[in-house]
Amino acid sequence: MENKTNIYRMAIIGVMAAVICILGPLSIPIGVVPITFTNLAIYFSLYALGMKKGAMSYIIYMLIGLIGLPVFSGFGGGPSKIIGPTGGYLIGFIFTALISGFFIDKYFDKWYMCFIGMVLGMSVCYIFGSMWLSYQANISTAQAFAAGVIPFIPGDLTKISIATFIGPVIRKRLIKIDLFQA
Repeated sequence: MENKTNIYRMAIIGVMAAVICILGPLSIPIGVVPITFTNLAIYFSLYALGMKKGAMSYIIYMLIGLIGLPVFSGFGGGPSKIIGPTGGYLIGFIFTALISGFFIDKYFDKWYMCFIGMVLGMSVCYIFGSMWLSYQANISTAQAFAAGVIPFIPGDLTKISIATFIGPVIRKRLIKIDLFQA
């Protein structure tokens, strides 16, 4: 029975990594940093899998992109995306998954705590992304923040709101059919 459970865990992590691979490349270019659906896919994977497996699905997505498959924004891939101007955001999403996932797992029944956790997780991503963008583009931290954070706040809050209300439905349905295993 344990072998069957391990196979299920690997499969569901792979499915959620695939969901991130599908949503990650979809982007709207608005400058150096595009609007993507990566964080929304991460939030859904956290509700579906829990913090550890959700973070693992994102790391698998990153590895898939790192080897060159076009799963990053704008259908890009390879190490150049990680070390490029938006690489800090890609790395920052790992912390988004861990922080947001912690709050989602611990406070699942309190939507406002999940919302706060996702905002905190996204804020850490903003910090990583802005610092790296500042370094890579040789601009001030304030300029990086203005280019890589300010324009994204309304959209990210919308994605967090969507995940706050749809995510629990996903998890409850998975629990109901006995497919959720944190």
